[in-house]
Amino acid sequence: MPAAVDPGDPDQRIVEAAAQLPGRGGVTGWAGLRWMGGSWFDGVDRHGTLAPVPLAVGSGHRRRVHPGLVVSQEVLDLTTVVRHEGVRVTVPLWSVAYEMRKATSDTAAVVAFEMAAYDDLVSIEELTRFTDSSLWLRWGVERVRRVLPVLEENSWSPMEPVMRLAWTLEEVRPRPLANWPVFDLNGRFVGTPDLIDPVAGVYGMYDGGLHLAGEVRHRDVTKEAAYRRLGLEGAVMMAGDLADHSPFLARLDQAYARAGRRRADDRLWMAGPPRWWVPTSTVAQRRALSDDERSRYLTYRHAA
Repeated sequence: MPAAVDPGDPDQRIVEAAAQLPGRGGVTGWAGLRWMGGSWFDGVDRHGTLAPVPLAVGSGHRRRVHPGLVVSQEVLDLTTVVRHEGVRVTVPLWSVAYEMRKATSDTAAVVAFEMAAYDDLVSIEELTRFTDSSLWLRWGVERVRRVLPVLEENSWSPMEPVMRLAWTLEEVRPRPLANWPVFDLNGRFVGTPDLIDPVAGVYGMYDGGLHLAGEVRHRDVTKEAAYRRLGLEGAVMMAGDLADHSPFLARLDQAYARAGRRRADDRLWMAGPPRWWVPTSTVAQRRALSDDERSRYLTYRHAA
C-alpha cells in the first residue's frame, strides 16, 4: 500500500493549493517563499496552528472558499508570477511583501522578511525599490515602509530579530550587530553571538527550549565562558521573555553596567574581523559566493 500522505506536510499543502488556482495567479506569502527555497517557512504559526496557504489570483476572478486557503484578489503584474518546479508562485518580493502586509504585528513583519533574507530570496535594497515601484497604496504598504529602516539581512533564526527589536525598543541603546563574528586580539575566531554591541562589549543570546540541555546547552556554556575571557558581557533572552521583554531588558542593562566598569586593558576582542575573513553578512555578499564557498562559509549557520 502507498504511504499515507501527511495532511500537515507544508509541501503537500502547497501542491494541493496550487491545483485550485484559476488560469492565472500563484501561490504567495509563506507558501510561495517556502516553494522558492525559504527554509524557515513551514506554514505553522507560533501557536502550532496550520496557517492557510495564500493564493494570489488577481482581479476579475470569483472568490471560491476552500478549507486551508486564503485568496487575494489584488491586481497582479504579469511579471509577478513565475513557474518554479511545476508550481505557479509569486516572485519572492511579492510573497514577502504580502506576508509582511498581512502580518499580525510589525515584529512579525520583520521576522518574515529576515527569514526570507536568510536564504537570500530578497534584500533590503530590492524590497525598498519594490515598495516604491509596485506596492503603491496597497493595503498594508505603510507597515512595510515603517519597518524598512530596522530590517537586517543576517538573522539566523526567527527569535533573533525579536530580541534585536526589544534591545532597541527604548531607543537608549545602540542597534546591535547581528551574528557578528568575535575574534581575540591574535585574530583567532572565538564565536558568533546572536547580537553584539562591539563598542560597549555587550552581546545577546536567545535561549529557547532547544538550549536547555544536552549538546546545545554544553556548546552555549562553552561559548559564554569564552566570551567572558575576552571581557564581553552577555544578556540572555529566554522564551518566557517573549510576552514581557522587561526581564530581558533588565539583564541587558546589567550587562551594559558591568561592561562599563571594565578597564580598557580588559577588552581582549578585536573591533572587527581580520582582513582574511570572508564577510557574509549581507544578501549581496552571499549571492556572490560560489557553490563551494557557500558550502564552506554558510553551513555553520544551521548549527548556530
